[in-house]
Amino acid sequence: MLSTLNQDWKIILQNELDKPYFKDLCNKVKDEYSKHSCYPAIENIFDSLNFCSFSKLKVVIIGQDPYHQPNQANGLSFSITKGVKIPPSLQNIFKELNTDINKPIPESGDLTYLSNQGVLLLNSCLSVRDSSAGSHYNIGWETFTDSIISYISKNKKDVVFLLWGNKSIIKSKLIDSSRHLLLTSGHPSPLSANRGYWFGNKHFSKTNNYLAEKKKGKINW
Repeated sequence: MLSTLNQDWKIILQNELDKPYFKDLCNKVKDEYSKHSCYPAIENIFDSLNFCSFSKLKVVIIGQDPYHQPNQANGLSFSITKGVKIPPSLQNIFKELNTDINKPIPESGDLTYLSNQGVLLLNSCLSVRDSSAGSHYNIGWETFTDSIISYISKNKKDVVFLLWGNKSIIKSKLIDSSRHLLLTSGHPSPLSANRGYWFGNKHFSKTNNYLAEKKKGKINW
């Protein structure tokens, strides 16, 4: 499994990868994938890191765990495999993009184009069992992804962190707000969005305004 993580991030995270908990995590994940249908495909588990180099990283969007239905999850938070029906949370993200920056609603839910621009689409938990949301929580993923967030906070400057929903907002304790911009709102899921906690947050224009102020390239959302 670890062989699929690119060399740049391996070097950055080497201390974490050598810890006993991470080796135990890898064994648990391999066991799960051998006994059950799990997502994303095991070779895509680290794609959020593989598609967004540390040197180019400008924005971090923290999700929860991958989509748990067949052919959806592709290793990036909120993103789905090209050609698959766009789920409600991502539909609401696209609606907010449309009203915030007048971006046309995309036909594809594959967000790889954002990763390539320096947007780290990181789930708190990087795998899930078929039809069982949250099934791979508490096996070590959160410790690993928390270490990534902490490392970025300490070793980068002027990164925008987008924290959507309570499970993401709790990660704010890992981030130095004097060095970075933290934007929080409700989760884009219908339950939260329809209660007024998502729409109108203008996180996409706020992100680009901050990046422009810091003389970094804007994101082509």
